[in-house]
Amino acid sequence: MARHVAFVAPFALESTLRFVQALARLEGVRLAVLTQEPAGRLEARLGVPGVVVERIGDAHDPAQLEAGVRAASAALGGRIDVLSAILEPLQVPLAQVRERLGIRGMDAAEARRFRDKAHMKDVLRENDLPCARHVLARSRDEALAFARNVLPLVAKPPAGAGARDTFRVEEVSELERWMAQNPPSAARPLLLEEFVQGEEFSFDSITVGGEHVLHSINEYTPTPLQVMETPWIQWTVLSPRELDDAAYADIHAAGPRALDALGMVTGITHMEWFRRGDGSIAISEVAARPPGAQFTSLLSYVYDLDMYKAWAELTAFERFEAPPRKYAAGAAYLRGQERGGGAGRVAQVRGLEQARDELGDLVCEAKIPQPGQPRAESYEGEGYLILRDENTDRVRDGLRRAVEILQVDLA
Repeated sequence: MARHVAFVAPFALESTLRFVQALARLEGVRLAVLTQEPAGRLEARLGVPGVVVERIGDAHDPAQLEAGVRAASAALGGRIDVLSAILEPLQVPLAQVRERLGIRGMDAAEARRFRDKAHMKDVLRENDLPCARHVLARSRDEALAFARNVLPLVAKPPAGAGARDTFRVEEVSELERWMAQNPPSAARPLLLEEFVQGEEFSFDSITVGGEHVLHSINEYTPTPLQVMETPWIQWTVLSPRELDDAAYADIHAAGPRALDALGMVTGITHMEWFRRGDGSIAISEVAARPPGAQFTSLLSYVYDLDMYKAWAELTAFERFEAPPRKYAAGAAYLRGQERGGGAGRVAQVRGLEQARDELGDLVCEAKIPQPGQPRAESYEGEGYLILRDENTDRVRDGLRRAVEILQVDLA
């Protein structure tokens, strides 16, 4: 009997469609997509026949989601077995609808532990797991009292995602000026946390039935917050082939414990963590979703496996068998440099011939910015290269050269 899956995709973003298409093409699945897009537009972008499309006004509204799931159930001719999405802001409303309709999966309490970053850190600290000092400030005085003892720090909304909506505070006066325009309150609290200085990594995991069956590590250069603060910096992420290095022993111990404490049962998670200058680690935050920014593609390349299809099978049937890790892989993100004012569109990409000569045998995927292309709104930039090799050092050196050689001019 086919599994009836409802997937929520508010908009037909390219990154989202890869997951939707993987579900749509999976044998034994009948798929409905809940979206804010016109049905015809989404169907055309999907390019997979037989998918039921239900349009709703607001995908973040549990009541509208519930109505959409009920309509999808009627259209598919049976109850919905799986309700899923990859966007982090949808995790709590989806969990609420699962509870209302008796659909198996993450419940609302579990979803909030992942979504509310202040609550998440409380849970981690209660379980003696290393994380940054923090406070959920509901008043100006509460925020200032914390800031006077913990500087530098970062400020973010409690339901932020990664480095998005995050800013660094070096002096108390900076926080005072910001709060003059955005005063924290009980209704709109402000999450303040220690600015952990050091190297930043991710720890991406796959869990099946409470068993953590796969872990992968990525190294960021530079840190995501530096990337967000400096729009022209071209950044890289490396997924090394070797994960049994002693340098990773502490996160291999803490990472699975954190997932247990937060209540992960089945799914893919993306954890961001730091190594301080003194060698200690701190977990920054954990998201109960597949990683973005080409990280899922990197998982595909290091394991020589279609990770989008693997995610679909995990989502629909709760099955996944971890393969051996065969390669190192990494992504270099190409971000435009403003030249001549305006900076609205890509003018040219310099260094393409040299990059082909030096890196050609390492490149397994590329999105080269095209002249006339609008400036990207995302920190991922206007394009990227993905490199792969059995030798981690070759990939690391190739990523460094890629961002040195390739320059995107905006005008």
